[in-house]
Order: sequence, then C-alpha cells, then structure tokens
Amino acid sequence: GGHRTMINEAIILPKISADDQVAQRDVEEESNANATNMVLWRGNLVAEKEAMALRHVFDDMQDHFGHQRADPRVRFNANLVRPSRDGMWFGDLDFTYNINGEHCNLGYIGMDVCVDLCPKLVHKHGQLRLKNYGKSWVYVYLPQLTLDKFKSYVKTGTGWDVTNEGTVYDPNRNLVAIEAMLHHQPGQPKPSFWAVKDKDASGGDICFSRMGSVQEVNALPHQQHVHRGVGIFSVTMEVEGTPNFQPTPREGEEANLSFTLVSVRTWGITDCVAPIVHSPPDKWS
Repeated sequence: GGHRTMINEAIILPKISADDQVAQRDVEEESNANATNMVLWRGNLVAEKEAMALRHVFDDMQDHFGHQRADPRVRFNANLVRPSRDGMWFGDLDFTYNINGEHCNLGYIGMDVCVDLCPKLVHKHGQLRLKNYGKSWVYVYLPQLTLDKFKSYVKTGTGWDVTNEGTVYDPNRNLVAIEAMLHHQPGQPKPSFWAVKDKDASGGDICFSRMGSVQEVNALPHQQHVHRGVGIFSVTMEVEGTPNFQPTPREGEEANLSFTLVSVRTWGITDCVAPIVHSPPDKWS
C-alpha cells in the first residue's frame, strides 16, 4: 500500500460524449490488456485493477460516504512511514474497494459534500485573512454524521481514533467544515471541477462535464457560491511519535487526518448552506 498515482482529469477533452468515452475506453483496454495489463483511464496510464477502482469511484461515484447512503463497501488501510524531524509519522490512507468480488486498491475516497467557492475577504488589523483561499485550500462542508461514519472506518481499518484537527464544527447547522487542501504547485495536477449536464437525469443517464480546475472555476464571479455534490479526496494520516518507534494505536493516542480535494462532481449551487465568511475564532486568535 501507500502508492498513490497522481491522477490528472484534465487530459481527456470535455467535449467527448459519454458514448464516445465508453467506446474509446473499450478500444484502449483491449489494446493494452495484451501487453502489461496497463490501461488508460481519462488519459492516465494505470494498472487494470486501479482503473476499475477509478471508474468505480470517479465515474460511477460508488461506495462514497454520505447522508442516508448505504455503508460503503471499502476497507481503510494506513502505512505510517518514518517521521519528520518533529516526530510526526505520516501515512497515506489507502482504500480497498470490493467491486463485484474483486479487491481493488485506490488512494481516493468520495463523500457527499458542499464545496464553498464564496469569496473570503475579511480583514483583521489590516491583514488579509484566509489568504490563498480557492487556490491552495477550500472549505468543504459535510454533516457531522458523515464525518463520524468516515472516522469509524478509519478506526476499524487502522485502529486509530481521529482528532478534530482541521475541522470546525457548526452546532447551528450540524455541519462540519473541513479545510481541504488543493494541489496548486507546478507539476501537480490541479483538482477538476465537473458540473452535471442535465439536472433532471437520473441513474445511468447522469453525465458531467469538466468546467476547468477548481481554481479556474473559483475565479468566475457567477460560480462564487456553495456547490453541492460529491468530493473525491486523498487523505493523509499524521500521528505523533518518537523518531525510533513507530506509534501504535494505544489508549489516548489519536491521529490527525488531512484531506486533499482532487475532484468534485457538482449537482449545482445550493442556498441552504451559509458559507463561512471569516476566520473561525478558534483557529486564529
């Protein structure tokens, strides 16, 4: 475990229709399967089983966490690696999906969330707060119950209890805000923002088109709202330890999680969720 392919969804042109994509996918799979079992998924060359999992999570949006959804058929794994100088041990969460009896590993997990692209422009003592918002990080909002379910899977799969680090609970709305990181450095594929084409379609007819990166969409005034949809994340676990001994889940020891938003599939703008417009008081004093 621990290996995570950097996925770039910007490679495939958004103008290709769903039927063309399926046809193209079949051709690619046949031609590649004979060689090394590598296949193309949205222009990314990946192992066959990983492609199965990518389609399952990104294209079919299966087994993701959400309000009133069935329990996802996925197992969480974490492999903590040698620490940084300050004694924190890190590990990428790895997710094993059961897809028709095949166990496929993937570095990504989906959750029903709202992604907040509202401008954040509050000044405090003349300093701009929440800087780089929409470029290097965004708030995603999700029900407390969804996050609790996610944490229970972490506990079952890895043994670790999870702290509330990096999350802000809003008791008025029963929602949690997570500070989700965005890839934005040169050489890192930026997260893709997809919007549903036909809001009234259902089931297998639902089709999304790529509007650009989250950063590009965030710069468009008419998109600066809260968007409801499915966020797909990579997740890293961080545990305090000592340089020589890998920490193990013990009473009182807890792990921090950090979420990186790699893709979002939106159903549209929602007015039901009020955005955070200022720095949460418990974060910066």
